[in-house]
Amino acid sequence: MDRVLVRLIAATSFLALSLLPAQSEPKHGIAMQGEPALPPDYKHFDYVNPDAPKGGSVTYCVVGSFDNLNPFILKSLRTTARGMIDTVYGNLVFEPLMQRNYDEPFSLYGLLADSADMDPDRKSIEFHLNPSAKWSDGQPVTPEDVLFTYDVFAEKGRPPYSDRMSMIAKLEKTGEHSVKFTFNDRANREFPLIVALTPIVPQHAFDKDTFDKTTLKPLIGSGPYTVDKVQPGQRIIFKRNPDYWGKDIPSKRGFDNFDQVTIEYFLNANAKTEAFKKGICALDDETDPIKRERDIDIPAFRRGDVKEEYFNTGIPPVVTGFLFNTRLPKFADPVVRRALGMLYDFEWTNKNLFGGKFNRTMSYWQNSELSALGHPADDREKALLAPYPGRVPPDVMDGTWRPPVTDGSGQDRKVLKAAFDLLKGAGFHVQDGKMLDPQGNPFGFEILTSSQDEERLAAIYQRTLEKIGIDVGIRTLDGDQIQSRKQRFDFEVLVGTSGFNNSLSPGSEQVGRWGSVAAKTEGSFNLAGASDPAIDAAIDAMLNARTKEDYVAAVRVLDRLLISGNYMVPMQYNTQQWLAYWSYLEHPQKTPIFGYQLPTWWRKPN
Repeated sequence: MDRVLVRLIAATSFLALSLLPAQSEPKHGIAMQGEPALPPDYKHFDYVNPDAPKGGSVTYCVVGSFDNLNPFILKSLRTTARGMIDTVYGNLVFEPLMQRNYDEPFSLYGLLADSADMDPDRKSIEFHLNPSAKWSDGQPVTPEDVLFTYDVFAEKGRPPYSDRMSMIAKLEKTGEHSVKFTFNDRANREFPLIVALTPIVPQHAFDKDTFDKTTLKPLIGSGPYTVDKVQPGQRIIFKRNPDYWGKDIPSKRGFDNFDQVTIEYFLNANAKTEAFKKGICALDDETDPIKRERDIDIPAFRRGDVKEEYFNTGIPPVVTGFLFNTRLPKFADPVVRRALGMLYDFEWTNKNLFGGKFNRTMSYWQNSELSALGHPADDREKALLAPYPGRVPPDVMDGTWRPPVTDGSGQDRKVLKAAFDLLKGAGFHVQDGKMLDPQGNPFGFEILTSSQDEERLAAIYQRTLEKIGIDVGIRTLDGDQIQSRKQRFDFEVLVGTSGFNNSLSPGSEQVGRWGSVAAKTEGSFNLAGASDPAIDAAIDAMLNARTKEDYVAAVRVLDRLLISGNYMVPMQYNTQQWLAYWSYLEHPQKTPIFGYQLPTWWRKPN
C-alpha cells in the first residue's frame, strides 16, 4: 500500500478517535469541586479508629415520638423513627450507593457501589455495585433494586426523594453489577452526587402498592444494623448484623462499633435531661451554656463517671432564629420583616441568658469564604444580580451590613426608634398604644415554640416587640404538633432553623429550603415561603458552577439575598459543639470538619 495512503488512513483514524466523546474511568470516589482527597488505596477515613473494639450497647435519647419505620414516605415527616437513615446516629438500616467523608467539604467514596464512572460534563454517571453488597436477609444488592428504588420513590415517596426522577432522562441496567443514570436538562452539576447519596431499598422486600403506608414491621436494609425490637412512640432497638457485608470496606472501617443501639424517645427536653442524669441516656447535647453548667453539676460528673467535652468544627453554624411565614400578607413586605428583625435584643439575651458565651448570627455561611460579610460583591456577583435591581441594599452588597447593636440594657430606645421609623415608612402607625397596619388593623402575631428554652427566647422577643405596640402571643406545642404544623405551613412565626445542618458545600438542599417551587410544596423545608426568582437564579448558578470562583460568587449572592430578604430573625451561635457523655464511651482523637461523628464511637471493653 502506498505510504502516503497509509499515513492518510492513520491520520484520519486519529482524527476520528480524537472527535469521540472523552471517556472517563471508574473512580473510587467523586467530589463536588476538584478531586477527592483520599487515594484509591486509602484504608479508612482519617477521623476513625480502625481498631476500635466492637461490642456493648449504647442508648441515645431524642425528643419526639414515632409510629412508622419507613423514612421515605410523607407520613414519616410527622413522627420520625430515628436511626433508619440518620445524619446524627448513622444510616443504621438503609445505605446509599456512596459514603460521605465528613472531613472534606463534599466528597463521596465507595459503599454499595465500589466505584463510579461520571462523565466530565456530569450528564451521566454509571455506578458499579460491589459484588459483595447484600441485604440483611442475605440476598444480593442488584441493579434492579436501584431501578425499583427510583420507581417507588417517584410514585410513593416523599420530597426530596420523590422529585429525583424528574431530573433523570434514562435509568438503565448496564451490566450484572452496573446501573447508569443519564440526566436531562433539569439536572445540575451536583445532582450525580445527590444520586450517589440516595438510600437504596430492596425490591424483594417491599410492595410498591403499599409502600406509602405506615409500618412498624422491621424493614430489610443493607446497613450494619437490623431492627430488633419496637415499642411504638417509646424506643427502637437496633442489633448489629454480624454478617454485615460492608464491615471491612475502607469507607466503613472503624464505624458501627456497638452491638446494640437503642433510641429512646421523650416528650420534652427536660425529661430527656433527667434521663441522662440517671444514666439512661449515654450523652447530652444541650446547647444552652448556662443550662449545661447547671445540669452537669451532678455526683457522677464530680466522680468522673460523666465527662464534658468541646469539639471544634470547620463548618458554618446552623442559623437559628424566629422564622416568618412570608406566605401570609402581614409578612409579605421585606421592610416590615427587616424592622421586626431589628427588635431582637441579642446583647441583653447573650449577657443574661448565655453568660456572654455566644456570638451573633449574621450570615447563612458565617465564618467561611462563602459568607457575604466582609466581602464586597465582585463582578461575578454583580452580573448575577443585574437582572434583579434593588434586591440587595448597598451595605449588604459591599459586605459592611451588620444588625443593630443595643446597649444591653433591654431598654435601648435608639434601636426601637429605628425599627419604628421603618414601620412608619411602610404605612404603620400607633394608636392607643397599639401598632396598626396600613389598613388600620391591629398588627401582631403568634410564635410557636416546642420547648421551654424556645419559649424563654420568644418571651424576650415578645417583651421588646410590645414596647412599640406589637401584640405577640406564644404557644408551646409538642414535637408531633409542631411537625404537623410545619408540614402544612400552618403557623405565623416559629423558632426554626435555616436547615438541619450547614455545610462548606451548599447544594441541592438549598432548592428545598429557599426555592420557589418548594414554597408551594407541602412537606418541603421552605418553611419561610421564600419565592424569589433572584434566589432561584442564585441557587441555579451555584449548582452549575464549574469553577470554585463561580461557586463562591453564587453562594455569596444567595447569602446577600437571604440577608436582604429578612426571612428570619437570626439569633446566636456557639463556634464549638458541646457534649456530656458517660465515661464508658470513647471516641477517635481526630474531629473532622463537620464535628464529632457518633457512628465512630465505641464502648470501652469491660
